[in-house]
Amino acid sequence: MKLKVLIPTVVLIDREVTKIIAEAENGHFCLLPNHVDFVAALVPGILSFTIKGGEEIFVAVDEGILVKCGAEVLVSTRNAIKGKDLETLKQTVAEQFRVLDEKEKLTRSALAQFEVSMMRHFKELGHG
Repeated sequence: MKLKVLIPTVVLIDREVTKIIAEAENGHFCLLPNHVDFVAALVPGILSFTIKGGEEIFVAVDEGILVKCGAEVLVSTRNAIKGKDLETLKQTVAEQFRVLDEKEKLTRSALAQFEVSMMRHFKELGHG
């Protein structure tokens, strides 16, 4: 099977695989090459796939959609992070969340400053 994992800015994964394990709202499922065509809404979690030779690779995915059509499996998600093992992936995801949290705090601070500035300008317009 050909697996493609797509995030908004790039094709994160594009390779031949022998098995895919993912998670939908109703639980985990496994796709093998001769599996019937399939569509699933993915929940945030771990998608794993096996390549020839038996190596298993892990991808932390945000919610998204998985579509299997013939020999091609497309996964579209807002965010995904690839890792060779679960421990490394866990650390990478934690770091990404920390960075996102810091960016979110900066954004909230900038928005608050903007709101204060707008209120000041409205007040000045009211007195003018």
